[in-house]
Amino acid sequence: MFAVIIVVILLIFVVIGLVIYNLRLHKKIQTYQNVNQKVTNLSVVQDFMNAIGETSSVDEKIKKINEILIEKYEIKYSTIVVFDGAEYVVKASNVDQRHWQSLKTLQEVEMFKDSISTATPKYVTVNNEKERLPYQQMEFGRAKSAIFFPLYIDNVYIGYWIIESGTPHDFDNVDTTVLEVIKDNIVSVLKTVVHQKTLESIVRKDLFTGLYSEEYLYGEGKRLIDQYTTSTICMFRITNLEEINQNYSRELGNQVITDVSRYVHKNLAKQYVFVRYMGPKFVIVFSGVELSGVADFVNDLKETVEKLPISLKDENGEIIDQNQTVSAKLNFAISTYYKGTGLEEVLKKLEEYLDHADKKESDITNI
Repeated sequence: MFAVIIVVILLIFVVIGLVIYNLRLHKKIQTYQNVNQKVTNLSVVQDFMNAIGETSSVDEKIKKINEILIEKYEIKYSTIVVFDGAEYVVKASNVDQRHWQSLKTLQEVEMFKDSISTATPKYVTVNNEKERLPYQQMEFGRAKSAIFFPLYIDNVYIGYWIIESGTPHDFDNVDTTVLEVIKDNIVSVLKTVVHQKTLESIVRKDLFTGLYSEEYLYGEGKRLIDQYTTSTICMFRITNLEEINQNYSRELGNQVITDVSRYVHKNLAKQYVFVRYMGPKFVIVFSGVELSGVADFVNDLKETVEKLPISLKDENGEIIDQNQTVSAKLNFAISTYYKGTGLEEVLKKLEEYLDHADKKESDITNI
């Protein structure tokens, strides 16, 4: 009898030991899973930052971010919809385009209106394969469960992110805290690219020259420039433009701008960026070319342009007044731009030099 009691006591201790071991093992597994999730989240954030830094348009960046979400978190369908000020637009989605019309009108679906007004996610699912989600119109077989996330920037509703699965109840046990982190990262990315999108939207072509405006340099222009590690930035000013406007006419001054820009543009290689910066100032970006490699070209360009006789002509190309023929005087400032640094700072430095230079100066200065 005593031996039986001893065996029972030993078994109790063994069971208690196994319970303690299992609890510790479970805690270690949970810790490992949490650490692993944090590592994944950090990796995704790093990928997000890399996507933002890529030399691409805002829309391309958002598409890249969506691809990262789908790959890293093994999401079946992921769609980001943003209100652009006029309408809701599908910015990124791996869903077939024939379903985009319904995906970009989810703000009109009753079940999601409350989600938007309360800024809380909404989970919807079906119970069997024969059912369909309430917001779906012609997509019986595609998605069987979904989570809708309204997106806000500084408490302003800007759109939504929706993830979908082809399996009913697929998101029942999903860690919503992880999804909230992802959503916050999406918002951070959208907030970051707002300024770039604004620049892309306000780019215009100049009336007289047909050249892009200054803003082009910070959007599409920068994408082209940053294909190279080093480039040369050249800014020049038509120093006697004000004098021509005063002593002759503004029409002749406009003709000077037109003829000078036309000649320069015609003699530039296609990979170089040429814009009308502001007023009498223009910018040439010699993409991928060292400063020493453009010196001779700029010298020749300056000499040739300053010899061009410029005058007003009629519809037949005949000079209207031989006594109103002028030549442009140009002052150049050149500097080096390195990929990843502030392009606007280089331009500001060149502009300050030209604006404060002597009006009579007509030279090429390395800064």
